[in-house]
Amino acid sequence: MFNASLPSSRHPAPAQAMAHCREVTREHSKTFYLGSRLFPLRQRQAVWAVYAACRGGDDIVDESTAQTVGAELDAWWGRIQNVFAGRSGADPVDTALAWAAHTYPIPLSAFAELHEGLRMDLNDHVYRDMDDLTLYCRRVAGVIGFMIAPVSGYSGGEKTLHHALMLGQAMQLTNILRDVGEDLGRGRVYLPQSLLAEYGVSRADLERGVVTPEYRALMAHLCALARDWYAEGRAGIPCLHGSARLAVATAARAYEGILDDLERAGYDNFRRRAYVSGTRKLLMLPCAWWELRGAVGG
Repeated sequence: MFNASLPSSRHPAPAQAMAHCREVTREHSKTFYLGSRLFPLRQRQAVWAVYAACRGGDDIVDESTAQTVGAELDAWWGRIQNVFAGRSGADPVDTALAWAAHTYPIPLSAFAELHEGLRMDLNDHVYRDMDDLTLYCRRVAGVIGFMIAPVSGYSGGEKTLHHALMLGQAMQLTNILRDVGEDLGRGRVYLPQSLLAEYGVSRADLERGVVTPEYRALMAHLCALARDWYAEGRAGIPCLHGSARLAVATAARAYEGILDDLERAGYDNFRRRAYVSGTRKLLMLPCAWWELRGAVGG
């Protein structure tokens, strides 16, 4: 198996393009950026390139007009394919991703799944049950693990990739639970219809934005599921190489902390956005290090 701790190219990263991707990462995800800073330089740059490329597709879905969003997303996917075919354009994200894909074995297939997941947001997709929601979480975030693991370097083969997938899915489910109110404003409901019915919560209840006992029970159920996914995902972190372990462990801890804040607020995700402060994220670093120390035998 390819040892992804040994880059396939020693060409230096394009400085201006990487600076752009660093700023995209820092601006849009403080948690992801904190984790990325714990990677060695070249790996850190590749992580920024991957994040910025994925963010580009996500921004199209969330910010473009209904008339142009489909064409813009197709154009984004075409650019990604061109990058992997060695035909990157002048866009700084394309330039950075071309370097990252040449340096590390980042799979195009993961971007293909991401594209399918983003298209689900264009088609007013109805999430009938947890299988539907799990597929969405896999496509738009789980597969990010398939992109980052080759940059990190890892052992354990497909089992480690499965753990990486579960960690990404846990983070996406966390996003969904944090953003119920914001997503409603975009006309999107990711909560599965079967669970809404099981817990006695209607679309009208969601629109009213009232945190009822039934809604709290539903949120508690999904938070518990997200924590199960985090636990399964973290089991693969010791199989990553070098400082990538601490980088990913820190990001996972910080993201799971969003669930803690949501729970403390009584699951009110209509009027407030759960978050983890920068100070709390930094305080998580020693805990993540200590857990890893035990997991990898010092």
